[in-house]
Amino acid sequence: MVLRVLLIFMVLLILSGATYVVSEWQQAIVTRFGQPIRTVREPGLYWKLPIIHTVTYFDKRVLATEPGTAGEYLTLDKKRLAIDHISRWEIVDPLQFYRTVRDERGAMARLNDIITARLRQEVGKVDFKAIIREKRDEIMGTVTGATRELAAPFGIRVVDVRVKRADLPPEVQASVFARMQAERHRIALKYRAEGDEKAREIRAEADKAREIIIAKAYGESQRLRGE
Repeated sequence: MVLRVLLIFMVLLILSGATYVVSEWQQAIVTRFGQPIRTVREPGLYWKLPIIHTVTYFDKRVLATEPGTAGEYLTLDKKRLAIDHISRWEIVDPLQFYRTVRDERGAMARLNDIITARLRQEVGKVDFKAIIREKRDEIMGTVTGATRELAAPFGIRVVDVRVKRADLPPEVQASVFARMQAERHRIALKYRAEGDEKAREIRAEADKAREIIIAKAYGESQRLRGE
């Protein structure tokens, strides 16, 4: 009885090691001692040789990559700009992907290097104001196209690259805010000076009107007394 249970357990263990499941959102590479032998793109239950074959899974869905920290770029008019980008991509050739970048972490590193280089090149062609106002979509379209072409040899199709945030570096922000505060203070002083001048004019006009009214009243009172 114990021997039968042990045999059943061993059979189940061998069967569990001899099969693998690929889900709807997955694709897989089967390797023999590290060498790829088969690509599985369709979902289902498959057989493999235990120990000899190893299955590596890759995502079929569109993935997103963010660098984590904003990169600093120099515009055509020598203004510093901090840009935080995000890219969306998918694995279209798992075998090529496995051979070139190995896994998602390697792919993210390659993509970030490519995008950063292309952004630096494109941002350097345009003035700061143009990037902020009307050139952003055009620049990101160019970066997306170039990144898609450079990422294709890795088995990756880049869907798009977008700017998540574009801002001035912190130290530049501080100096800009200081200039803005100084400008607002200057304008406030100007308005206060204009207000004080207008107040003096109104007071002078009021005093003049008061003196005229008092003089007329005094003259009228004297006339009445004389009569």
